[in-house]
Amino acid sequence: MLNEAFEHISGRVEETLQPQGFTRAKIASANDNELVALFTSENMAYSVIYYKDKQHTLLRECGMTDEGPDNNWKTLATWIFDPEHDTMKEASSIANDFCDAISAPSAVKKLKQAKKTKKSDDGNADPLFLSKRFVTLFPDIKDEIRNEQDCYYPFRGVTFARASIVPRVNKLVHEGKAGELKKLGNILNAQYVNGDADTRSIITIVILNGIPEADEAKIEEYLSDNLKKAFQYAKKWRNKTAKPEKEKKKKKTIAQRLEGMQR
Repeated sequence: MLNEAFEHISGRVEETLQPQGFTRAKIASANDNELVALFTSENMAYSVIYYKDKQHTLLRECGMTDEGPDNNWKTLATWIFDPEHDTMKEASSIANDFCDAISAPSAVKKLKQAKKTKKSDDGNADPLFLSKRFVTLFPDIKDEIRNEQDCYYPFRGVTFARASIVPRVNKLVHEGKAGELKKLGNILNAQYVNGDADTRSIITIVILNGIPEADEAKIEEYLSDNLKKAFQYAKKWRNKTAKPEKEKKKKKTIAQRLEGMQR
């Protein structure tokens, strides 16, 4: 009964999302306590998830990155479904509510805005945008990005890349797992094409040049032809002392700002 009801709800959501450019992804549940259906477009993702222990059915949304959902999920609706007492009638009610939520004018407007933002970002990708792309590979880097934003303005792209991105990239490349190397290559290729001058320099001179020479061949096979050529050119800067990034004004922490307001 539960599986039938979940597929009914998911199927209805899929039918509603397809005209908006969404496709259903082939994914497996993370554990035995969950049933999950994922729907993605270029700019947004929706998921229907059922938690067996709580008997909760959720509709969620989040943004998309080059590597998939950014996993910053926002719950749009929650319903209780008890498979021992509820029927397909209740499942249909849940499906109707979910479909209303994703087809509402506000939802359609949000999708259009996400497309517009993505287009703008792709044309003007800066070092901060580049750094956020690595969250899909290194989820723990998210807090370091937030801390950098809180403490410094503008974002210190070179400093952050050297301290937080390069060590993680080097470890990943050294371990040489094909799936992760491919994801890394996809991020670097996309952001080299879409990035501004600072972003391109960070990719070639900081990140790629930061990879030990013994390991660089492992990532080169996953780089685009354009990025390979740029990397070869950037190698002449390896081991040379570059002009340090201009020190930027450190922002006061939230606590310091509140303390100042109380004086």
